[in-house]
Amino acid sequence: MSARLSLRMAHVRVARVTTLQPPTRSFYSTKAGPSVSNVARVAKYIAGAGVVSVPVFWYFETGRNDTPPHLDGTPAEQFIANRGSSREEVTRMISKEGYSYQPGIGGVNRYDGTQVASNSPCEDRYIHGTFPSPWKEGSKWMAWGVLDGHAGWQAADLLQQQLLPFVRHGLSQVKSGSDQEGVSDDRVGDAIKGAFVKLDDTILKTAVDVSQGNGSLQDKLANMAPAFAGSCALLSIYDPTTYKLHVACTGDSRAVLGQRNNEGKWEAIPLSVDQTGDNAEEIARLKKEHPGEEEIIAGGRVLGIMVSRAFGDSRWKWPVDLQKELKKKFGGPSILTPRYKVLTPPYLTAEPAVTSMNIDPGKPSFLIMATDGLWDNMSSQQAVDLVAKWLDTPATIRKVGNAEPKYEPYDFSDFEWKEKFVEGRTTVQDDNAAVHLVRNSLGGNHHEMLAGRLTYGTPFSRNIRDDITVQVVFFNVPGQ
Repeated sequence: MSARLSLRMAHVRVARVTTLQPPTRSFYSTKAGPSVSNVARVAKYIAGAGVVSVPVFWYFETGRNDTPPHLDGTPAEQFIANRGSSREEVTRMISKEGYSYQPGIGGVNRYDGTQVASNSPCEDRYIHGTFPSPWKEGSKWMAWGVLDGHAGWQAADLLQQQLLPFVRHGLSQVKSGSDQEGVSDDRVGDAIKGAFVKLDDTILKTAVDVSQGNGSLQDKLANMAPAFAGSCALLSIYDPTTYKLHVACTGDSRAVLGQRNNEGKWEAIPLSVDQTGDNAEEIARLKKEHPGEEEIIAGGRVLGIMVSRAFGDSRWKWPVDLQKELKKKFGGPSILTPRYKVLTPPYLTAEPAVTSMNIDPGKPSFLIMATDGLWDNMSSQQAVDLVAKWLDTPATIRKVGNAEPKYEPYDFSDFEWKEKFVEGRTTVQDDNAAVHLVRNSLGGNHHEMLAGRLTYGTPFSRNIRDDITVQVVFFNVPGQ
């Protein structure tokens, strides 16, 4: 792992690239995978990350000033508020984290991505790029991932660096000689599941081990932070030689494939299922694992948390006695008891559901991956329809944009947290398909609604929108 990445500050993000050239760097290590020193590796990363939640500022000596500033002002009779965001400023806000690549590998014509923060710092992270094939030396696979952090950014930040190396290492253990085609989808899925669980176990074990060690308080807190925080993870890996796509989901981020059916209509094919307290299969699984604990799930939540699977989130995994000890010594998160009965933890797991499919090289398709900040506002089919419309709109027309209807003055009187997408507000004006989805999810051609939802910063923005991270991958789509 590079020293530059491991030493980055708490709220300094990984550099974003907006060119359309093949990637020259990745957001993960390409060194040998995890070994018996997993705890040491992850602990070293966490410690390198630096701070738990306190901003860091570089100090540069600029010399001494002998004359202090002169403060001379008069009180204003009326405060004139700044003007809200213009259309150009809105576009910059939703596209400043955008990136787009044209790798031309195994039918992958192009992929786009972007991120719009609500939290400060943003709790989402993402992964994209090529990585060495786990089975064939000299070959490359591709990966895309969205990581939805909660209760802090630290767990998602660690996953950005370690999830793919753990998965690649796990896959390398199931190779069948030199014939990678001999590895079944089930064995691949089991390897991915094992890698997710192993990484989560390492995160939790690292926190316990360092809490009992001889390090400084600040080092202990930095190493414990990913276990105190939590994160969902949605990871897709693609073998361009076999056109095989594997999608692993832990939590409520979502992957959907857009593909034309026999009638020529773009159809949304689900590649993941939201793992929440509203999911009937997840409810049944939890009741089976914790018989007699009928109060585990209430109001669509698992002991108060929305998701039923996640990394970190030690409050739902550690015994209460351990939590009390760490709370007392290190000011850890509030314990779930007595509000909730914590009898037989763990209640959450990081084990993903894995879906494998072949990408038909003769049929255009696209993959949409996004955190729940997007899906709060639109359905899978609506997202597919929006990307299809983006594809059908020539780039020259996108630059011109659409005529904007006139709307009545807007405010949040009738606003709901999950403000649903309205087809009549659709607009196509962005060169990046992921930015296109974000724009339409927040208001589309209704500028006042869109700008209004982007105006608030933390903490008020959390009442209006969540962190949003989106990736769109195009397979065998002409012209992209």
